[in-house]
Amino acid sequence: MAVLRWLRRNLVVIAGLCTLAYLLLPNVVVTVFSFNKPKGRFNYSWQEFSTDAWRDPCGVADMCGSLSLSLQIAAWATIGATVLGTMIAFALVRYRFRARGAINSLIFLPMAMPEVVMAASLLTLFLNMGAQLGFWTVLIAHIMFCLSFVVTAVKARVMSMDPRLEQAAQDLYAGPVQTFLRVTLPIAAPGIAAGALLAFALSFDDFIITNFNAGSTVTFPMFVWGSAQRGTPVQINVIGTAMFLVAVLLVLAGMLAGKRRNKQSR
Repeated sequence: MAVLRWLRRNLVVIAGLCTLAYLLLPNVVVTVFSFNKPKGRFNYSWQEFSTDAWRDPCGVADMCGSLSLSLQIAAWATIGATVLGTMIAFALVRYRFRARGAINSLIFLPMAMPEVVMAASLLTLFLNMGAQLGFWTVLIAHIMFCLSFVVTAVKARVMSMDPRLEQAAQDLYAGPVQTFLRVTLPIAAPGIAAGALLAFALSFDDFIITNFNAGSTVTFPMFVWGSAQRGTPVQINVIGTAMFLVAVLLVLAGMLAGKRRNKQSR
């Protein structure tokens, strides 16, 4: 009976920990196999411990080049989608205009639409325009499908903002620019940051839309897919582990910064 009571009290915690373990299990496997030294081309079974791949993460031809290209595309796509998405979110929340309801509905279409449909549609658009497939077509495509996610994240934050704070700033003789920079933007910053991080992750990880519109350009996900046909280099696991660790460090840094701000506000 005591065990049953304990399970009832901690059922939510246990379910949460099990869900977290389920989500993190693939990352653990990737990390473990980044220290493997396979005897063949495929890194699918454990052979022996080795740090060779960590000492030479660019040992596979063209892998670091494709990684650099993916990071560039993700960075520029994040900037473009964040700037445009933030402006759209403020316009949808703060202003009333014709077709506002329709635009609110259309914003969700890229998130609900299958990626293969969007990829084929973008490819058709670029071919009809006579555009040469490559870096710029991939970048435009990434900005287009990341835009909806940024708008959704920023819009949720802007809707929760108290307009009386901006009115108070105006009562204290702050101009429109000062009010935006010192009141509106800091309050909306968490939503903007969330949208930017989501856009970066989606852009860096995308394969389907990129594969349709890349031409001869090879991003990191495309390199991984091509390598899987011939063999799986251990360096792929190294890059995946490094990206995971960077993401964890960014989350921890954000949590620490938030706690520090809360202590200072008290």
